[in-house]
Amino acid sequence: QVQLVESGGGLVQAGGSLRLSCAASGRTFSSYTMGWFRQAPGKEREFVAAVRWSGGTTVYADSVKGRFTISRDNAKTTMYLQMNSLKPEDTAVYYCAAGPINIYYSGRYYDPRRYDYWGQGTQVTVSS
Repeated sequence: QVQLVESGGGLVQAGGSLRLSCAASGRTFSSYTMGWFRQAPGKEREFVAAVRWSGGTTVYADSVKGRFTISRDNAKTTMYLQMNSLKPEDTAVYYCAAGPINIYYSGRYYDPRRYDYWGQGTQVTVSS
């Protein structure tokens, strides 16, 4: 059984930084695509970033490109999202997700329906 547990959310002022972690267990993730999504109140779940676990190649939503960095630590089976230059519009619940590797190659990494496993979410609030 795959388990994903996020941590690292909190309250930060605009322009500040946070690092989210997603601890993964229950499977060998070398053949997985791992992603970060976020959901603000009243809005749909939105793609943030994804990483191909084997190889480490990454993709980002345009709204976070240049500010956020996704990475993973193979030894710790943990994925990270370093968020810099945070803006109030980044406020949301952030979720990590795992799905098959082919969603990365097919370009469907932005579609939350393609992911099989989800964490419980961590709240990020950016004050102006």
